Amino acid sequence: MDTSLVTTEIREGYRVLTLNRPDRLNSFSAAMHAELMAALVAAEADTSCRAMLLTGAGRGFCAGQDLSDGVFTPGETPDLSVTIATYYNPLVRKLRSLPMPVICAVNGVAAGAGANVAFACDIVIAARSAKFIQAFAKLGLVPDAGGTWILPRLVGTARARALALLAEPVPADQAEAWGMIWKSVDDADLMTEAHRLATHFATQPTAGLALMKQALDASEINSLDQQLDLECDLQGQAGRTPDYLEGVTAFMEKRAPRFVGRQ
Repeated sequence: MDTSLVTTEIREGYRVLTLNRPDRLNSFSAAMHAELMAALVAAEADTSCRAMLLTGAGRGFCAGQDLSDGVFTPGETPDLSVTIATYYNPLVRKLRSLPMPVICAVNGVAAGAGANVAFACDIVIAARSAKFIQAFAKLGLVPDAGGTWILPRLVGTARARALALLAEPVPADQAEAWGMIWKSVDDADLMTEAHRLATHFATQPTAGLALMKQALDASEINSLDQQLDLECDLQGQAGRTPDYLEGVTAFMEKRAPRFVGRQ
């Protein structure tokens, strides 16, 4: 039995990271944070890894922060900013900056920071039984792990405010309809679809996709002029990659491209 709090499975061209505290609905502890960050760093360092798939073991994806993991002591006032600065902010930044597509397969409840960590990934697919909950209001807290930034951009201001203030669960089908996630699928098909996506990305022009991620993130705060200049710079970089030459050559030769991926 694997006692790791985050397991890593190395497939051809991609890695599968699984949050592995099923008895706690994969809620975050300091130890699990450390293992997840180490797994992300290892995936980034492996140039043969061209995509990453994140999911959870058991019946849930992630229930957010484990309140029994030293962040709350009866009668004491905690400084939660330390937990955020030490663990959640670096995790979200790492997920957003990985030079490869990151797929999140939500296999059950994604609550609090668990939901927002999922939203930090590039493509989110969810089992139809899954639910997304901004649970913070139930504890008198503010959405963290990037929730106040990414949620309005996914679903709009009105829905983001209501979801944060009311802490009502959003079923996977509704999350898809609102643009909160890419798609919902039958529970039995979740991992098949997730692996299909990862296998696809394992053969794609990874360096170009990484530049695309960079451009899309920057567009949230750039003016049009700034974004046009950034597109110009990034396209220049993309055009100097071996995959661009291969893509054009394959198109001219009417064959499937053989992209090398990360440089």
